[in-house]
Order: sequence, then structure tokens, then C-alpha cells
Amino acid sequence: MNFLAHLYLSHDSDHIMVGNFIADFINGEEAASYDENIYKGILLHREIDSFTDRHPQVARGKKLLWTRHRHYSSVIVDIFYDHFLARNWEEHSNIPLEEFASQVYTTLERSEHLLPLKAREVLPRIIAHNWLVNYGKMEGIDRAMQGMASRASFPSQMKSAVEDLRNNYDEFEDTFRTFFPELIHHTKAFLTT
Repeated sequence: MNFLAHLYLSHDSDHIMVGNFIADFINGEEAASYDENIYKGILLHREIDSFTDRHPQVARGKKLLWTRHRHYSSVIVDIFYDHFLARNWEEHSNIPLEEFASQVYTTLERSEHLLPLKAREVLPRIIAHNWLVNYGKMEGIDRAMQGMASRASFPSQMKSAVEDLRNNYDEFEDTFRTFFPELIHHTKAFLTT
């Protein structure tokens, strides 16, 4: 899952949200230095990634992309799923997406002193381009793919990923709709242990 889903799956806890946001920007040793609730958010992020990587519906989505995108398929599916979450936001939250995004941005800015350098560098771009809301638009997904392609370590065709989304839209949405409720249930259970 990508930024929007991770933040949504923090289930209204600011500390969990901060940990969930920074998890990809830190290593294991750094993670243990954070307070208990932020650390739980880091662990939640890793649990979300692990559950997602093992899920058969996600594998089905990656298979649709494999020929063209190979090992970038999982990253692309994560971004596609943020698109479907944003597009169908009202099915998952009583708070409008724009309001949720604003609350997230405020929480992360307020916690900036806790963010590792790379997270502090990316946060202003997320806010300036309103990524969380714009994932719901094809242009937002296209912008995300262009950015990912420019940072890719190996040659990639991520710039063309929006074309794959358009061509297989219903099938990707179907995989999301089957997978995401299971992920919500899994994360709630994880947070109560």
C-alpha cells in the first residue's frame, strides 16, 4: 500500500500515523529508538506491507503488470490501490477525504521534529501537490508514476503505468475491493494485540 492507505490504516492515532509514515525512511535500529506508540506505527507499516505482499488478490494485480513492469509491479499496484481508496473514500470514512488529508498534513507537520531527513524532504512535496487527494485522479496517479520513474534505480516503464490502469481498470478495482476490507480487519486486529 502507498501513503494514503498507510495513513488511513493508522485508525485515527496520531502517533501510529507518524510511525506508519516514517517506516520506509528508517532502518530497524532507528525504529527501536522511537517511543512505544510511534514504534507500533512502524511495526504496523511493516505488517501492512507483509500482509499485502502475501495476498492472492494483490498477486493477481501484479500479474497484470508483470510483462511490462517486472519487479516494479508491486509498487505500481500499491499506488493503484491508493487511487481506488481515494475514489471510493466515502465507503471507508465518514470524514471527507480533503478533511482527512488536511488533518494528516497538520499532524505530520506538527511532528516534523520526529521525522527522519528523507521524510522531512518529501513531506512538503506531498502537501504542496496534495498527493492524498490527488491519488483519486488519473492526473495524480500519472504524476506519481512520473516521479517514481525518475527515481527508479533501473530502467522502468512506470511512465506508462496509467495506461495499464486504464486498460484494466475494472480488474484492478475488483482486486482492491476484495483485498482492502481484509486488510482493514487485519490492521485493526494487529493494533489490539
